[in-house]
Amino acid sequence: MKKTASVIMLILGILISMVGLATLAGGAVASVVGSAQGDGYLTSGTARLAVGSHALTSPRLDAVGEGIPPRLPFDVGTLRLRATSADPGKEIFIGVAPQDDVERYLSGVHHSELLEVDSRPFRAEYRDIPGTGTPAPPAEQAFWSTSASGPGEQELTWDLAAGSWAIVIMNADGSLGVDAEVQAGFRSDLIMPAATGLLVGGAVALAIGIPLLVLGAIGLGRHARQHPRGPAAPPPGYGTPPGYGPGYGTQPGYAPAYGPPPGSAAGSAPLPGQEPPPGYAGGVPGASAPGSQGAPGVPGAAVQGVQPLPLPVAADRAPYPARLFGDLDPALSRAMWLVKWFLAIPHFIVLVFLWFAFLVTTIVAGFAILFTGRYPRPLFDFNVGVLRWNWRVAFYAYAAAGTDRYPPFTLARTDYPADFEVDYPERLSRGLVLVKWWLLSLPHLLIIAALSGATWTWETETTDLGTTYERATGPSLLGLLVLVAVVALLFTGRYQRPLFDFILGINRWIYRVLAYTALMRDEYPPFRLDQGPADVPPAVSGPGHQDPPRQEPPVQEPPATLP
Repeated sequence: MKKTASVIMLILGILISMVGLATLAGGAVASVVGSAQGDGYLTSGTARLAVGSHALTSPRLDAVGEGIPPRLPFDVGTLRLRATSADPGKEIFIGVAPQDDVERYLSGVHHSELLEVDSRPFRAEYRDIPGTGTPAPPAEQAFWSTSASGPGEQELTWDLAAGSWAIVIMNADGSLGVDAEVQAGFRSDLIMPAATGLLVGGAVALAIGIPLLVLGAIGLGRHARQHPRGPAAPPPGYGTPPGYGPGYGTQPGYAPAYGPPPGSAAGSAPLPGQEPPPGYAGGVPGASAPGSQGAPGVPGAAVQGVQPLPLPVAADRAPYPARLFGDLDPALSRAMWLVKWFLAIPHFIVLVFLWFAFLVTTIVAGFAILFTGRYPRPLFDFNVGVLRWNWRVAFYAYAAAGTDRYPPFTLARTDYPADFEVDYPERLSRGLVLVKWWLLSLPHLLIIAALSGATWTWETETTDLGTTYERATGPSLLGLLVLVAVVALLFTGRYQRPLFDFILGINRWIYRVLAYTALMRDEYPPFRLDQGPADVPPAVSGPGHQDPPRQEPPVQEPPATLP
């Protein structure tokens, strides 16, 4: 499948699936609402509304429905209102009338308009409209569409109709000080048919959109696996670390890594993709070539006919098969970080749709793992590409701000200074797929929430209207560290390297857990921060173990000359 066709199928699949999901959710809500009509009405809680004026009206409404008959050929719905005066000695009035008639009736009269009502906690906001006139008793007016008046609880029902209407609550004698307990209810015979139509429409849209999305993701996953430069090694400097032996980081598409980590002496080992130089045996720097005597006293040095053994590594320090890389740009602009979030808006828009596709393909892959024990390879490559794309944008804009180079619009690996890779698992546990993404990963999710989640602050205030709650948010720990780093960059021109290493360690933890919860690996993520740009933990030192030299290769004596 061509890449263009895959992109078109993915876009259409995402759009149709999003519309279908929203429609399905709307149908589910409508179905619940229709089922909740106990006595035929969906009823709100009782609210106390109190103003010091002559009347309380509903919010102003723009005139609608011009040219439409006042009564439609079908029943849109029925509104039920109940009101009780808080003062047992006063009679209450409640009525519904056209907006224009209500405005003429209350013109020049001190009254209040209800603007907004919050239910949890309850809080009502009013707009006071001054006036000096005294209204005539409301029950004597003839413009009401429906009304109720008297002592105790009063109830009215009103069939919704086209036009602009207002609800009015007053004392029956029109006196000042309206204080009432009010409850509203609504019923409609259209709710259940509408719910059924939404559910059917949403299911059909998903039945069309999800296959298109999955097929597009499969096509892009196959293209993402094909590196544009062919088989390549990991980013420079990420070769096999001492103590891990051959095979570290080996995966399809990667050439074997010969060289030691950055800092080793030049010439002690070839770079990735180069031929081993003379005197280089088995990937151990400083070992003699086959047929010559190994360097005495050097752990792992080769002897004739014997392959070097990998140095021991503790299990809790083994490299995780999801690796995150990030190279700090040595020539970062002092102030460009101020606009990177704006420059990255096109990426944010694309990532919204890609993350939706990621969620769908992960669910599809979960069912595939449950029944076959395998993660479909094209979907795996697509999801890794989404995580890689997200990490590039995060590294550029907000999660590290470690480069000024604009991220590419691609799922595939490139030479960008930030990269993310996950080794493809040939087999996965069928049982773990049911619990690892939520139950087993819960400790990690709590830690990630503490590292990258926003700080919440709650404030309460008690007034005459009740208790109100205000909520404020603050930056996450990761966001605060990045902010400190870029502010220091602004004033000093330098990005503090220890701070960068710590930020990369937090991001590395986050992306390992993302790979695990997305069902890509069965290995449990380690509880550690592997700091630094390269995902290379140190080798383990222990009794009887001597770390190999890191800086200079051992000095080899020239072979003895026979007389």
